[in-house]
Amino acid sequence: MSGFKDHFSSASDRYAAYRPDYPAALFAWLASLCAVRDTAWDCATGSGQAALGLAPHFRQVVATDASAEQIGHAEPHPAIDYRVAPAEASGLADRSVDLVTVAQAAHWFDLPRFYAEVTRVLKPGGVLALWGYGRMVLPGDMDVPFRHFYSDTVGPYWPPERALIDDAYRSLDFPFAEIDAPAFHIEVDWTLPRLIAYLSTWSAVKRYQTARDHDPLPALMAELMPLWGDADTAKKLQWPIFLRVGRP
Repeated sequence: MSGFKDHFSSASDRYAAYRPDYPAALFAWLASLCAVRDTAWDCATGSGQAALGLAPHFRQVVATDASAEQIGHAEPHPAIDYRVAPAEASGLADRSVDLVTVAQAAHWFDLPRFYAEVTRVLKPGGVLALWGYGRMVLPGDMDVPFRHFYSDTVGPYWPPERALIDDAYRSLDFPFAEIDAPAFHIEVDWTLPRLIAYLSTWSAVKRYQTARDHDPLPALMAELMPLWGDADTAKKLQWPIFLRVGRP
């Protein structure tokens, strides 16, 4: 997992607009683990979803991403300092950070180098939290075509690192004193067009479109519409969040 693999800059505007937000309870719990809440580093911030969740709990949040395009689409906040920097070379001072977070991105990193950087920048007693979310499960019979789309239609176009997401990071090397985490989930109320817009941000969908010069999403939408009912009716959708949390 060496080098920066940029699967997202080509759709940074859609990524910022359509990715789901993480629950406030997650950030409150992470903050509760920190004796001091001065500085949090949100690494691989993308368009800033996690950084915005951390901002109410810390004096400042340094939010970095290797993609200048992603940072350019991040939502400004007075407590957030957005910077372009790779995960393995943050530019932060030694022992300057109370919490390091990585949302849905650790599987892209050169983990030994990133973990060395985390150990360098964390204050004594500081916390590292990696988390992600896998495939949502659609309600009722809609999950059958959706599962087929995820695994078979665009499945061959997922980067190999996606297997770590499907494994909920269980096989990810994590050489830290682990902290048990409560169960958290992302919950949204989305219409069918909103769901399709989110799916358009998947790296596998973009790779499928490039490789085959064809968009697979209209066919999926046509399959889901008879099962959804009124496409503009919002339905409650969920993703379980998985976490690896620990201290050096």
